[in-house]
Amino acid sequence: MKPFRTFLAGGHIQTIGGVIVRAFSRWPDASEDVIVDAGDGVQLLLRASWQPGAPRSERPALLLVHGLEGSDRAPYVVSTGRLAFRFGWHVIRMNMRGCGDSLDLCPRLYNAGLASDLVEVLSWLASRVDRFALTGFSLGAGLTLMTLAQEKDRLPDRLAGAVAICPPLDMSAAADALELRGNWIYQRRFTRSLCASYRNRQRRDPERYEAGRERGVKTLREFDDVITAHYDGYRDSEDYYASVSAGPMLTRIDRPTLVLSTDDDPFIPLRSVDHWPCAPVVQREISHGAGHVGFVGASEAPRLFWAAERALSFLRQTVPGWR
Repeated sequence: MKPFRTFLAGGHIQTIGGVIVRAFSRWPDASEDVIVDAGDGVQLLLRASWQPGAPRSERPALLLVHGLEGSDRAPYVVSTGRLAFRFGWHVIRMNMRGCGDSLDLCPRLYNAGLASDLVEVLSWLASRVDRFALTGFSLGAGLTLMTLAQEKDRLPDRLAGAVAICPPLDMSAAADALELRGNWIYQRRFTRSLCASYRNRQRRDPERYEAGRERGVKTLREFDDVITAHYDGYRDSEDYYASVSAGPMLTRIDRPTLVLSTDDDPFIPLRSVDHWPCAPVVQREISHGAGHVGFVGASEAPRLFWAAERALSFLRQTVPGWR
């Protein structure tokens, strides 16, 4: 397919423009709520849309994993899923722990290192279909890559390939970039949402989570210091970032994988993306002028999401028997 061509210039314009253009995206097709038990009391909510009129095994499936403070309703998830469904794929939209409508189901904190959760979902999907693929976005893209590398011996054989869109390959570098003056709008949005999410979890599980621990948090790094690292067993935010950053792990991946990044992502610096060595099956592409999960340009995908079309183009060449 043709390379990305933008008509919205600039990383900030693309990033914010993508949010605006896709703000009212909704999933239009029937979906089944599925609960996957991930152990230790963790339950994960999936939204599965199956192709009608044919045995499930005859069609491939696509599992979609949202980014930071997203859910199965995230516009980039919806746009990619709608395109895949139009092409004949089953579509499964995953919610990380306590995200979206799963908060009452499992009010547990999520983070970028929960590969075990994703493995359980992949195993569930492997029991339903003969072949499937995986696509993650931003934080979910980092989780996708880390899982492919760290848990490759536990991955189902039916997982044929994966796409990671705008993954933070160096989490510490991304946290530093968010603290730049020009990125204040993203920093404020993320930290306000994360602190509100923490308060919601604390109200539902006060014995696990301390009230008021989020007070005074102004940056993502501060949140990961006082909340994520504290509750998830890391020494501090830097220990967390070093443990979950997928960049150093790219040589260990053994499934065909596309890493799709951009040269003007406001908070994922290009230098933190393009220098990592990759396994032969990992294809890295860096688009020009697409922002962070922006990619607003001509596309078959709804709401001008070129990255969705590129992901499906790659996966349609990767999944056996599907063109």
